[in-house]
Amino acid sequence: MRLCFSEKQKRVLRWWNRGSPDAGKDAILCDGAVRSGKTLCLGLSFVLWSMTRFQRQQFALCGKTTESVRRNLLSSVLPVLEGLGFTWEEKLSRNWMKIRCGGVENTYFLFGGKDEGSAALIQGVTLAGVLLDEVALMPRSFVEQACARCSVTGAKFWFSCNPAGPGHWFYREWICKAQARNLLHLRFFMEDNPTLSQETRQRYERTFQGAFYRRFVLGEWTAAEGLVYDFFEESMVRSAPAEPADRWVISCDYGTVNPTSMGLWGKWGGVWYRVQEYYYDARAARRQQTDQEYAQRLRELAGGREIEAVVVDPSAASFLEVLRREGWHVRKADNEVLSGIRQTADALKQGKIVICPPCTDAIREFASYCWDLSAGDRDRVRKEFDHAMDEIRYFAATVAGRTAGGSPVCAGSVERRAQWWRRRRERTSFLPDMWSGTFESR
Repeated sequence: MRLCFSEKQKRVLRWWNRGSPDAGKDAILCDGAVRSGKTLCLGLSFVLWSMTRFQRQQFALCGKTTESVRRNLLSSVLPVLEGLGFTWEEKLSRNWMKIRCGGVENTYFLFGGKDEGSAALIQGVTLAGVLLDEVALMPRSFVEQACARCSVTGAKFWFSCNPAGPGHWFYREWICKAQARNLLHLRFFMEDNPTLSQETRQRYERTFQGAFYRRFVLGEWTAAEGLVYDFFEESMVRSAPAEPADRWVISCDYGTVNPTSMGLWGKWGGVWYRVQEYYYDARAARRQQTDQEYAQRLRELAGGREIEAVVVDPSAASFLEVLRREGWHVRKADNEVLSGIRQTADALKQGKIVICPPCTDAIREFASYCWDLSAGDRDRVRKEFDHAMDEIRYFAATVAGRTAGGSPVCAGSVERRAQWWRRRRERTSFLPDMWSGTFESR
């Protein structure tokens, strides 16, 4: 199999070569659109650079988790290295691997930077270079600690990410200070990935909206502002078919003082309809309901239908237990907010979920659910008019997004895994001129 690279990808592959106009840079950042080929060319370039310039040194491969490093980075890079004659030995239990080629051997540690405590994991190691994949998802303390460990002469930093908001610390400290940081910044678009079909590009362009479109399609560091679902309109509200539904599910956002929202979902063909709802605002009613009373409201909403699952806010521990005792099949909802919003938007725009006219409180919230502009460097929704929105998000992320194609992020990881296995079967070969000037004499 022959891999094809765009001119921008080739620049990433060769930027560190002697004679390159970028060779004097201390770091490289590849950001921009999803599926634009950033990860493969950056990861491949990192290994080629480290194996060309160093012998028996240590490097770090970092992602949100060690599993994401393996899934997003190694699954695409290792088959290519195999085709180039590289071998490797991986110790899964210790999160490191050795890569060998032509008598050269180096060690690569895998680190996950998921929270503030992750910085402690990378302390103490001496590195000759670090690659941080999806750096915008990592806490500042982890990124700075990883960079601080690169004390070997000739060390360089390698970053990739999809854009976030312009208040994000990485944007302020690295992109806005690219010249002072001696950083090579390359912005990628889907057109920079020659293996991506026009059909796939158009699918991604249809998928995203608002700030997510500007970030994941246009590659801009832009603020999330205005309505979250700014595309939602009355024409998207329609009645369910008259014939019996194939499946039934209830979703629930539980509140004691805050409103409780429940939605009854029926599936006809490949489409889920939110046919009815129960919405109770304890503050407005000046009376709180018990878990048992809410369980009774849920039974009334079910109306004797065969409910295959009740998807509930995972933090509602007492309510979950009441439902289990009453014999309901309960599923804790996927509560990743931004991912859930993207999945909900995707499902709505593609007609995979539909809101029906009786769901008046949900329709009202769609018109009022906004981004929080005071959140600084984080994407955050305003904590108002969000209860039906949270409940619908739970359903989209936990049920509809998994049974009806999932999110673009999920789709991307599936595609990467498929490519990995395909490449292992076919092996990878390159024309000699593709790599002219990449390998240098020591």
